[in-house]
Amino acid sequence: MSITVPSLNWLRVFEAAARFQSFARAAEELNMSAAAVSQQVRALEDRVGAPLFTRGAQSVMLTDLGRAYLPIVQQSLLSLQNATDGLFGQAREQQLHVQAELLFCHGILARHYLDFKESFPEITLLLSTALHMSEMRHGYFDMRIAFGSPLLHEADSDFLLGERIYPVARPDIAAAIREPADLLAYPLIEVTTHRAGWAHVFEQMSETQVLARYAYADSTLVAMAMASEGVGIALARAPVSDKAMTQAGLVPCLEDFETTGREGYHLIYPERDALRRPARAFRDWLLDICQG
Repeated sequence: MSITVPSLNWLRVFEAAARFQSFARAAEELNMSAAAVSQQVRALEDRVGAPLFTRGAQSVMLTDLGRAYLPIVQQSLLSLQNATDGLFGQAREQQLHVQAELLFCHGILARHYLDFKESFPEITLLLSTALHMSEMRHGYFDMRIAFGSPLLHEADSDFLLGERIYPVARPDIAAAIREPADLLAYPLIEVTTHRAGWAHVFEQMSETQVLARYAYADSTLVAMAMASEGVGIALARAPVSDKAMTQAGLVPCLEDFETTGREGYHLIYPERDALRRPARAFRDWLLDICQG
């Protein structure tokens, strides 16, 4: 049978009494009476169903269970204090919560993260990733990096990057592809969440896709992992996918072909004039990275 989590105040009183091995000294620190400390410790013992102190005439000592419980309580109280200071204390003014599309975070932000920290060591950058546009609306964030139309977010925004699309595969497969028609000899890995996929590529090549065979994935990272295993041919979305392509050991299939995608990445935030200093610094830095 589970036990209800004890009162936070009982735990604070227990921690002080255990640290001092004295109800009287704990009372002084907590600005309480010794009787009140004793009463709250007793309430905690009743809740957990076990004695935490052995009481003497002039002192108290922790029982074995009390000694086992103390470090757990101390760590929990410290974690709670640190989280509270971080979210609501002075440190919050230097925190920046940024949510980014997974591929952008993997291919751009991770690569330049140390540069940002070296340029702005006082700012704590808290990154969170989202795979699709639909995930962008959950949770609290100062800024978002989204792929697609920024108008869907009803906020201010800056254009960051477009995408250059071209077929990629393992070197042995890529070597066998000398013209667009050769692509049809292999399964084509389609990322179902992108507007500009294989149909867009074949349209730009003026090539029919009637005989094409497809495999499906919901992200470019997964598509490239599949291509690395020889499943078929994926589409690179440079420059954001450059790192994933290299890590997967993929190479371009047609050296002379690439086309521009239909959408791009945007930095989105509630109101430009109301940005806090860390957000302004991040915006200026990111625009330099993407457009410089």
